[in-house]
Amino acid sequence: MSEPAGVREVKSAARTVELLEHLAARQNRPARLRELSEALGVPRSSLHALLRTLAKHGWVRADSTGTLYGIGIRALLAGTSYLDTDPYLPLVLPVLDELREQLDETFHFGRLDGPDVVYLATRESSQYLRPYSRVGRRLPAYSTSLGKSLLSARTGSELDEHLPASLEALTPHTIADRSALEKDLEETRQRGYAVDNQENSLGLKCFAVPLRYAEPAVDAISASVPIARLNPQREAEVIQALRNAGDRISRVVTPVSVNNAWV
Repeated sequence: MSEPAGVREVKSAARTVELLEHLAARQNRPARLRELSEALGVPRSSLHALLRTLAKHGWVRADSTGTLYGIGIRALLAGTSYLDTDPYLPLVLPVLDELREQLDETFHFGRLDGPDVVYLATRESSQYLRPYSRVGRRLPAYSTSLGKSLLSARTGSELDEHLPASLEALTPHTIADRSALEKDLEETRQRGYAVDNQENSLGLKCFAVPLRYAEPAVDAISASVPIARLNPQREAEVIQALRNAGDRISRVVTPVSVNNAWV
């Protein structure tokens, strides 16, 4: 995201944010000082002092030896506060509950953030339970149905802002070629929904529609269905339910509430 005009970046603050985001992206894999120093390009002495300060205030946690570091509990409190004050979650959650009850598949609510999609809510199918929650996790927008439904509303330089310099293949099915991705996004625009056919997770096919209470859309809802139980009839049923739900949510939010929301 481009820096606002007239705003000078504070190096220490930027370094702190970069460190916390890197630790969060590692999920449950702690890192040593050397790993963090190499990944962030920061001298060990400076990074060690920053880690100790953040650990003291609960934003970073260290093991008993003080050599392994991970994200701290304060980050959870900040994330929970974001969810508690989000203006759209109260509107979207009841619809996700209805979709899960109606179809017993897994449904997600996500938001575009730079080149990624951040998962803000998930309702799991009783037939397929993940060993972890996706809420708060971020994935490359180009490899997910949520992200592609939102990228399809953008072209040219606006699309460039939400794509990394190179597209990495997360599975053998990921579209990792820019031209092929743009073709896929054009098809998404024309049909009104996005498809992720095992591009992010093997064995899962996902469908998503944008929520049009902002222009271009920044939020979307999706369904994840195991390939093993997906057939043309079920696929059509899931897509139609998503489209109906997306239309319902988009109609509920008025232009005034969009203008006043922090998205």
